Amino acid sequence: MRRVLALAFVAAVAVSGCSGCGIQNKVEAPQRLRFMVIPKAIDLPVFNYAKIGAERQAKEYGNVDILWNGPTTADQLKQKEILESAITQKVDGIAISSLNGDFLTETINKAIDAGIPVVTWDSDAPKSKRIAFYGVDDFAGGRMLGEQAVRLLDGKGKVAIITSVGATNLQRRLDGMKEALAKAPGIQIVEVFDIKEDTVRCAELIATGTNRYPDLAAWLSTGGWPVFTRNASAAIDPAKTKLISFDTIQPALDLLREGKVTVLLGQKYFGWGSEPVKLLYDIKHGKMPPATIIDSGADLVTRENLDDYVSKWKKMESGG
Repeated sequence: MRRVLALAFVAAVAVSGCSGCGIQNKVEAPQRLRFMVIPKAIDLPVFNYAKIGAERQAKEYGNVDILWNGPTTADQLKQKEILESAITQKVDGIAISSLNGDFLTETINKAIDAGIPVVTWDSDAPKSKRIAFYGVDDFAGGRMLGEQAVRLLDGKGKVAIITSVGATNLQRRLDGMKEALAKAPGIQIVEVFDIKEDTVRCAELIATGTNRYPDLAAWLSTGGWPVFTRNASAAIDPAKTKLISFDTIQPALDLLREGKVTVLLGQKYFGWGSEPVKLLYDIKHGKMPPATIIDSGADLVTRENLDDYVSKWKKMESGG
């Protein structure tokens, strides 16, 4: 009887010990996180690279799912509805390029109040409770392009500007351009055209402006609409009128090489996706951003440094 009891005790200890070992050695899978990344519009090709950047970064983490969702065209009401949907879905974080920061402020605050961290990229909502913004210093970028126009035109001539009214980042760029141009009294801004974030309208708008101002010395654009397609700037005669624009995605670089564009300002397109994902991931793990405004920097591209920029671009595309 004693032998039976002893064996039973040993078996119980063995079972208890194995059970304890199982708890101690159990490795829990990291919690999967769902981040909603919202561009201004799906139909703007510049945002395709942000999507690639976000998905690459998510893959690197291994436990992050990217929910890429935005309005088909630049529709601020639709973008707000998508933001509301992200809150309803209780995603783990939101990264948004704001079509109209003031219009989205209340909804961004609603997300923050619901415990969902929000960061902005490309275009900010500075009056909201968003935790951080990643993108170029838009005022400095606009000023840089304005200074290029002053240099290329030797401080005199008529210029027209293309922008899209409502977006905080584009307004800042416009302000920067105007400040730089104001330092050259010989330069006259004849008109500021509102393209309403509609790439399709760009060729028509440029043709209208070129006909209205046949002695135009330069077009300046706060966004890449004139270089997103090959025919957008067809009405411009590069021998008499300069084209100075934001954005370097193709066919912009080819247009620069062909002399149809004079100066381009490139942004950190892949970073638009990867950096906000990093910010949200760190926030979810208790690490707050080092600053509320994170300047991505920008790339001034001309014929002189085009080959070097193309080489770097190819590496970014390949993920190298």
